[in-house]
Amino acid sequence: MFAASSLTAAFTEAGKAFSAANPGTSVTFNFAGSSALVTQIGQGAPADVFASADDANMKKLTDAGEATGAASKFARNSLEILVAKGNPKGVKTLSDLSNSALTVVLCAAAVPCGASAAATLTKAKVKLTPKSLEDQVKGVVTKVTSGEADAGIVFVTDVSAAGAAAEGVAIPDDVNTITNYPIVVTHEATNAAGGSAFISFIESGHGQAIMAKYGFLTPAA
Repeated sequence: MFAASSLTAAFTEAGKAFSAANPGTSVTFNFAGSSALVTQIGQGAPADVFASADDANMKKLTDAGEATGAASKFARNSLEILVAKGNPKGVKTLSDLSNSALTVVLCAAAVPCGASAAATLTKAKVKLTPKSLEDQVKGVVTKVTSGEADAGIVFVTDVSAAGAAAEGVAIPDDVNTITNYPIVVTHEATNAAGGSAFISFIESGHGQAIMAKYGFLTPAA
């Protein structure tokens, strides 16, 4: 199963729960940036299921004929500013990130967290020059928690997953960006039935409870 890196913690637990509910089954994950996963699938990498952190990369997959049927949305996510534990630089708002004294890192524009961050910064009318553009959200988290950067913009769920190593600064709803998480069985799936079963599980009450535990929002009606 190929899944966006922001799904790492939630899907790892969901995979164990799915296997427990279906004795004899196992789930193997490949977590990376959604855009990289689409490229890998297009180049023939074996994947039964693809779960994206945005609609845009899922559309690339389906437009290329790499999906079986229509994708379904199983979760949503929003953004938060990630800072080191204790917020030593005193970051309070998005506008603070434009301070040249701060080292800020973002996701690349091709990655869902990067596209969402760019949209939020535009809505907030904040301009900044990031020190680096990471190819997946984990890169931003690693640089902030290791002290290489002072702040970054990531998904709320990534702040939660960082645990005691970091904390989040809220982004107002009027400029925040909500992203959908769609999932689909791939066209070349070798275990399409198993893939469909996992999708049904993640959309079930049990699966949705796991997603909520890690901070994901329920899909829009």
